[in-house]
Amino acid sequence: MDDSREPDNLHLAHLLRAVTVEFGLRQGEFATRNGMHPTDVRALICLLDAARAGEPATAGLLGTRLGLNSAGTTAVIDRLERLGHVARVRDDRDRRRILLRVEPEAIRLGREFFGPLIDGLLRVLDSFTPAERDTVRHFLTATHTVFAAGSQA
Repeated sequence: MDDSREPDNLHLAHLLRAVTVEFGLRQGEFATRNGMHPTDVRALICLLDAARAGEPATAGLLGTRLGLNSAGTTAVIDRLERLGHVARVRDDRDRRRILLRVEPEAIRLGREFFGPLIDGLLRVLDSFTPAERDTVRHFLTATHTVFAAGSQA
């Protein structure tokens, strides 16, 4: 192992932590402004990610992604449903299965709040070369894998 690289690598790890802390603070602000619990915001993110990936968004999937038991997952879904941010809908392919759908108003609120941050991030990424973006993608994908595996330890 090359010890001369450790300080730079550690600095990058600290920068990643700083970004995640800032993102968590923005999520908390969004939750407060919209009468939600921070877990509710994480739930909406999970549901939107599932929709983007074409995954059926079920209570089981949400509970697994959030690390919640069945009762905790139901409480989150109930809160989001009461606020009008999520709807429970029957699966067209299996009428016994209930899917979760993020409602348009919740998407609008998210875009209104997070849109300027995302636009700023996209401007930063536009200044990168395709090779640099590939490097960032590789780093973030590998980092996500490390963190996701760590949650199962």
